[in-house]
Amino acid sequence: MDFNRYQRQTVLRDFGPKAQQKLKDASILVVGAGGLGIPALLYLNAMGVGTIGIVEQDIIEITNLQRQVLYTEEDLGRPKIEVVLERLKLQNSSTNFKTFDTFLTQHNALEIISEFDVVIDGSDNFPTRYLINDACVILKKPFVSGAIQGFEGQLSVFNYQGGPTYRCLFPNMPSQEEIPNCNENGVLGIIPGIIGNLQALEAVKAIAEIGEVMSGKLLLFNGLHHSYQTINFSLQPKNTAIKKLLRSYGTEVCEIRHNISIEEFEKKLKSQEHIQIIDVRTAEEFENFSLPQVKGLNIPLNELKGRIDELDSQSPIYLLCQSGKRSDMAVRMLQELNPELELYNIVGGVDRFLALHN
Repeated sequence: MDFNRYQRQTVLRDFGPKAQQKLKDASILVVGAGGLGIPALLYLNAMGVGTIGIVEQDIIEITNLQRQVLYTEEDLGRPKIEVVLERLKLQNSSTNFKTFDTFLTQHNALEIISEFDVVIDGSDNFPTRYLINDACVILKKPFVSGAIQGFEGQLSVFNYQGGPTYRCLFPNMPSQEEIPNCNENGVLGIIPGIIGNLQALEAVKAIAEIGEVMSGKLLLFNGLHHSYQTINFSLQPKNTAIKKLLRSYGTEVCEIRHNISIEEFEKKLKSQEHIQIIDVRTAEEFENFSLPQVKGLNIPLNELKGRIDELDSQSPIYLLCQSGKRSDMAVRMLQELNPELELYNIVGGVDRFLALHN
């Protein structure tokens, strides 16, 4: 190992060569190469973590650039995993990278996570957070959790040395209606950078065994007031008794059967097959931009339940939104209300269309 490269760390009295060697010997998995994952990846790689794993299957879209600062306009439409690997190798050629061109699911989570010492959760959805928690409990791995919304962020370390788990703080997954939507509520671009860097810091502290790890503590950050608040929470022993993953974390319903890519959707349009297109964005978003040659009906997601009678149950229904997240929620909601409907979520939504055609 080139200790000269990391000299500014090794001269620290409370860090030193021993802690640097621990980083070199460590393996850290980062789930998601987005707003949280990118700053964590950049600093872990720069600081000399020996093995870094990356789980990601998204492509780079124009709306990512506001906060996912590793990517450029020239990268639009490219797989994130491909671009991230290129840039990180240029940053530190001595790092051993393990990439997983997939989303984390209950079918692969245990196999992937078992290879690493610590997990950093850079995901943006509750099903993945609960999946990571349960897999880490089973495998006895700590994971660093971060979450962002608007001008605020949260940070904690779960399952660390017998400490509380994610379910000790949030016992039950919220319903689809309770989950804030970032397309409607937004996030200030720098907030994920702040929280993602704090996640990297907690991972380094856990690996190097320095300082006080944020186990049993939830950090609440408010960027507008630049305030930090810490909430303590306790271990609930029943949450460490998980022996196997759930059969479903709420993501599988639409994974295969109800997903369709923009490319496939455009072929459907050309086939002249009779289909319904329901755009679940807000009225303002719909007025600002709609897909060319798509005469869809605008029913905002929060109005969908009350307007279900406007849908033709005899024809396939294609749900569209800005990124594919709200349309995915719409598919789940409609399937619960009427299992007989033939529903399709247009993956990537308007953002994917723009990436392909700009």
